[in-house]
Amino acid sequence: MNPRRTELLATGAATVTVVLWASAFVSIRSAGEEYSPGALALGRLLVGALVLGAICLVRREGLPPRAAWPGIAISGLLWFGFYSVVLNWGEQQVDAGTAALVVNIGPILIALLGARLLGDPMPPRLLAGMAVSFAGAVTVGLSMSGGGGSSVLGVVLCLLAAVGYAGGVVAQKPALGRASALQVTTYGCLVGAVLCLPFAGQLIGEVAEAPLSATLNMVYLGVFSLALAFTTWAYALARTTASRMGATTYAVPALVVLMSWLALGEVPGLLTLAGGALCLAGVAVSRSGKRAARIVAAAPQPEQTRESA
Repeated sequence: MNPRRTELLATGAATVTVVLWASAFVSIRSAGEEYSPGALALGRLLVGALVLGAICLVRREGLPPRAAWPGIAISGLLWFGFYSVVLNWGEQQVDAGTAALVVNIGPILIALLGARLLGDPMPPRLLAGMAVSFAGAVTVGLSMSGGGGSSVLGVVLCLLAAVGYAGGVVAQKPALGRASALQVTTYGCLVGAVLCLPFAGQLIGEVAEAPLSATLNMVYLGVFSLALAFTTWAYALARTTASRMGATTYAVPALVVLMSWLALGEVPGLLTLAGGALCLAGVAVSRSGKRAARIVAAAPQPEQTRESA
């Protein structure tokens, strides 16, 4: 495939992911009022697994190669399962600003783990962009933090979510060299759903009592911010480095501010807007530079056959 076309498709996929993940914060806030953290995570994963499984059947995707399974299993446990539960729980304990601030440690951890375990380069532009975006995330977090709205437990949970997110991304990257983005996402989602099965009793009881709006939010989380967004993420990650993709997610806090403004009528202050602008500026810096540095997989991926394309 033409490198320029590959670059545009990867950038478009990353953009879809960031927008849908930002929208998830609004949906989680709403659904979390009716669903407990584990039940919400399991419901979202089951919906996502059904959608992804149906797409796999239509596309006749087979099982991932054996070599891809370690990365799929680790990312499923850490990111799809563990991360989903602790983030849902953490957002019930702290305000949105604190949660965004703590979870945005994740891209830094991804860069460090990627450099150590995957040999990802850390060019000056990437480091500078991450520094600018992290400053923006701190600004957004401080501007949105309400007095007394945080708890030690909530901060610890969000920190654990960031660690799970980073570990899952780094584990997923090698698997994408051996299986398609759809395969990696589908079976990672299934692994996460199995991990969350102990919450099945809670989910059944809460679905019976929850209002339709909360359940629809859970379905939205499964279809769009999981099935679609995680697939577009995997597609883009297969074509760039884990560090650069992690830096891209710094745009999420800025978009959350905008979506909360539009959907919930929460008018952001000047400091919040300034922080959001810094987040976006940092992403732009981190993804700038020579095209060759951005595109890792312009050629077909190893062991990725026409059947799994």
